[in-house]
Amino acid sequence: MLTVLTIAGVTLREARRRRLLAAGVVLGMAFVFLYGLGLSLIVSHAPCGPRSRPCKTPFELMQYRTALNMLTLAGLYVANFLTLITAVLLPVDTISGEIASGVTQTLASKPIRRAEIVLGKWAAYWTLVAGYFCLTVGGVVGMAWAVSAFVTGGPGFVPPGIARGLPLILLEATIMLTVSIAGGTRFSTITNGIIAFGIFGLGFLGGWVEQFGQLLVQGQAGRDVVRDIGTVVSLIIPTDALWRRAAYHMMPPIARELALTPFTSMSPPSGAIVLWAVGYAVVVLVIGLRQFEQRAL
Repeated sequence: MLTVLTIAGVTLREARRRRLLAAGVVLGMAFVFLYGLGLSLIVSHAPCGPRSRPCKTPFELMQYRTALNMLTLAGLYVANFLTLITAVLLPVDTISGEIASGVTQTLASKPIRRAEIVLGKWAAYWTLVAGYFCLTVGGVVGMAWAVSAFVTGGPGFVPPGIARGLPLILLEATIMLTVSIAGGTRFSTITNGIIAFGIFGLGFLGGWVEQFGQLLVQGQAGRDVVRDIGTVVSLIIPTDALWRRAAYHMMPPIARELALTPFTSMSPPSGAIVLWAVGYAVVVLVIGLRQFEQRAL
């Protein structure tokens, strides 16, 4: 365990030296600032809700809060996308690149197990991704609360079910991080990047096929087909299914039932997808460990 922590510390220092931390913080803060600016302009000019134009009826208040919920989910959708991309790019060459440069051969020649090298790097990059997640996703939630409180003069808005939704987004990033690191134990950096982004795109497309297919396809038989396609893709890469599950938790019940937002799914993934995703990440990491143990350096 001490060796794993040591390698994690060295990896974090290397990331700081390469200015990965600075780049992530600056760009993440820029995203949060831009989101907050756009949200404040939209909310300030809403038909009702601002201090000068309070909502007069329960229906108007429901419309206002539903719109605010949709804007928050839109920000979380972008933050989720940025976090997943970061989870893929950060470690994409951490193992394959060091094998090519000869650094890994030096480490492996010491009394250090290869599995400890992989686990140390996984822990370091997970820490970086989790920090980026807190900055972007947490920044969106914080901005939604602060802007709504300032504009309305009342309590800030917080999406419902946020305590259940945000961990699912972090689990998405954990899966893509694990896929990227595991791929680096077997493939070159370019090949690993192509595979990781291809898997990410497959999950994204499968989710949209299922979501829009069930809205546009006529007939129950056709809807069943697109739902089955989405289910199969979710088993291959469960990231988009986790996002849809997270969005389902973070919407008010009326929005879920009436499909009032673009994030509403007619058949939201079941809770079993969470267990599958956890097992998926563990299995992919184990495969990466075995590949690295067997790889000739």
